[in-house]
Amino acid sequence: MGLYETDFYAWTQQQSQLLKDGQLNQIDIANLIEEIESMGKSELRELENRLEILFMHLLKWQFQPQYRGNSWRYSIEEQRAKLVEHLEDNPSLKHKLPQALTRAYNHAIRSAAKETNLAKKTFPPICPWTFEQVMNEVFLPE
Repeated sequence: MGLYETDFYAWTQQQSQLLKDGQLNQIDIANLIEEIESMGKSELRELENRLEILFMHLLKWQFQPQYRGNSWRYSIEEQRAKLVEHLEDNPSLKHKLPQALTRAYNHAIRSAAKETNLAKKTFPPICPWTFEQVMNEVFLPE
């Protein structure tokens, strides 16, 4: 059993040092490839998770106006800010936006239904907003 399986942190430090030292023939290529691919998937998941939370609060805002409050507003603002930062840090994710928006919205419907006790069919089956709308700092659905 290698260091990758027994002490992941130590493995990362070892691989980093091997790269710095130019000892490419000693690098654990298979596991390094797996970890790099995993990092990319993690960044996409982060995008989708932020969008899901944003959509969920926008749906709750629209469909439960009697419960509108600062906590929902702050969550919407926070998700927008985090999405801007995330896309600035990972600009190549912009080409994944159509897929991420669809997936996130579908998850948001389920989450909003659970949190509001409203039927899933209450919410539009396809996202009614553009990415530009949901990212607009003054947009709140009525």
